[in-house]
Amino acid sequence: MSNADTVFEAARRMQQAGTPCALVSVVKALAPASAHVGDKAIVTADGEMHGWVGGGCAQPAVIRTVRQALQDGRARMIRIAPAEEGHERDLGDVLEFGMACHSGGTLELFIDPLLPRAEMVVIGSSPVAASLVQLAPRVGFAVTLVAQGAKVADYPDAYRVIDRDDAATVAPQVGADAWVVIATQGRRDLQALGLALSLNARQVSFVASARKAQVLKDSLITAGADAEAVAAIVAPAGYPISASTPEEIALSVLAAVVSNRRGAARAAVEMLSAAVPTVAAVAPGEVPAKASCCGGG
Repeated sequence: MSNADTVFEAARRMQQAGTPCALVSVVKALAPASAHVGDKAIVTADGEMHGWVGGGCAQPAVIRTVRQALQDGRARMIRIAPAEEGHERDLGDVLEFGMACHSGGTLELFIDPLLPRAEMVVIGSSPVAASLVQLAPRVGFAVTLVAQGAKVADYPDAYRVIDRDDAATVAPQVGADAWVVIATQGRRDLQALGLALSLNARQVSFVASARKAQVLKDSLITAGADAEAVAAIVAPAGYPISASTPEEIALSVLAAVVSNRRGAARAAVEMLSAAVPTVAAVAPGEVPAKASCCGGG
């Protein structure tokens, strides 16, 4: 299997598993360098690497930059060149890292984050629900619309439409850690809240007034729902932007979810960065065993 085949197969597996990773490509290599222009690797935040973009001297800078790219979703260009260890310069369009490898050589690499699409489950057939289904895919969410009697043709932007709102039907089709928004607006509110609590969601937001939400939360607890899970339901959903139309309400809800999602992703990567070594072991057979990125001698 060629370098490119190995890399793209790894990228496919990562995407299917929902694992954030970055595609790292060599765009310039000055001898003596063991990597060549066009070489590629898939790299995760914990340092797992599939492919080849240079050896031990290059990997710390690559992994560090991959972690940063996965935090903010922005691609980066870096240069790794002979210099004092720890040297770092921001040259505007490229970030330069120094490396004290004895064999010399310079690499320039493009780091492109590949973030899995987050899943949003919108429960309800209200105008706010319809607006969320339209808006959320534009900012990277795969949206599942759940509503009793819903028709696929009515939600062309949805990734999936489920026309029943019982947990036995919905739960097997929804991944763990989805962002759930209840926008029933008076129609099957309690049913939707009970369903949301069964989905192992990352966050449940309820489009309702504070007073209505508290009445329904009390009803859930009386019916035996877990009090801690009920208390965690975000209501009213969204940011207070004086929204009045369905589209504006959907925008405020989506903005709050995006903010929460980005903050959680950044915290997770920062925690991982502090917990793992700078350079992780490479799986046998995935990357050639070369001592440096700057040539074999």
